[in-house]
Amino acid sequence: MTTDRQAWLALTAEDAIDPDLPICDPHHHFWDRPSSRYILEDLLADTGSGHNITETVFVECSSEYLEDGPEALKVVGETVYVQGIADESATGNHGPTEVAAGIVSSADFTLGDSVTEVLEAHQEASPNRFRGIRHRAAWDQNVNADVAGAPPEGILMDSKFREGYARMESMNLSFEGWVYHPQIPEVTDLARAFPGITIILNHIGGPIGIGPYEGQRDEVLETWKQSMADLATCENVVVKVGGIGMVFTGFGWEDRDQPIGSEELAEEMKPYYLYCIEKFGPERCMFESNFPVDKVSYSYNVMWNAFKRISEGFSDSEKASLFRETARRVYRLG
Repeated sequence: MTTDRQAWLALTAEDAIDPDLPICDPHHHFWDRPSSRYILEDLLADTGSGHNITETVFVECSSEYLEDGPEALKVVGETVYVQGIADESATGNHGPTEVAAGIVSSADFTLGDSVTEVLEAHQEASPNRFRGIRHRAAWDQNVNADVAGAPPEGILMDSKFREGYARMESMNLSFEGWVYHPQIPEVTDLARAFPGITIILNHIGGPIGIGPYEGQRDEVLETWKQSMADLATCENVVVKVGGIGMVFTGFGWEDRDQPIGSEELAEEMKPYYLYCIEKFGPERCMFESNFPVDKVSYSYNVMWNAFKRISEGFSDSEKASLFRETARRVYRLG
């Protein structure tokens, strides 16, 4: 995150609402790239901005892959990298947050049964923190079909992919479903085909608001609702409630002269987030930051304030599920 962006985010400053409420942030990244970086000190600056972040979960983002060795095993470098960050955080010199208490890595399920070697290598690299795999599937002909590195269309329906995917059940690993909203029925199909594997739907299923979807927010919302209601019938699916700060959602918050505040942000988020919670229940929903990706639109402190405003009418036990306990149970953090 650039200094200019940090200065822009600082234009909207708020005190943390209910600052003692324990929170597990189940979705963030680490990277150190020529164009940007988000490393331990950056995460801790965000988690230390006023809310009580007790644990976090790292999710793959193609960081620090191995340069040598078999192609399929290069992804294990990311697990090694994040395990090192978690070890550094655990020294006690970096505050109370247990950083990367869970690690979600990457593997190519189109390897079929032979992906087992990759999964075992992740487990060996992080015996106590490795929890699952995200095999990115987000594809839309209007958004990323021509982007380098985009997944192929229909990957979740591919027979070879499913052969590899099936290996997770006996290893007690979960799957992160990262798709755009037109693909949610594919996640539903996958969930029904493998009821013994937990699917964690990322970013409420990625409702698109750009390209031909621009100006069609009501229509997209209705399509998304129908797909999410069907997905909610699959008891092995839980939802990460967050992620609509990304540019492809089309809200345009990143272009404002002054960043959005939590009161307005909560109102914008409610039609999506409250529907998720209504359909899946608090015990199958977890608020997420998706930082630093969502940081393009709002600060960490403002975001959690918005989540707390959205859940104002909920019971203490429901809030506990949404902010911490669902994530801790699903990722087996304690």
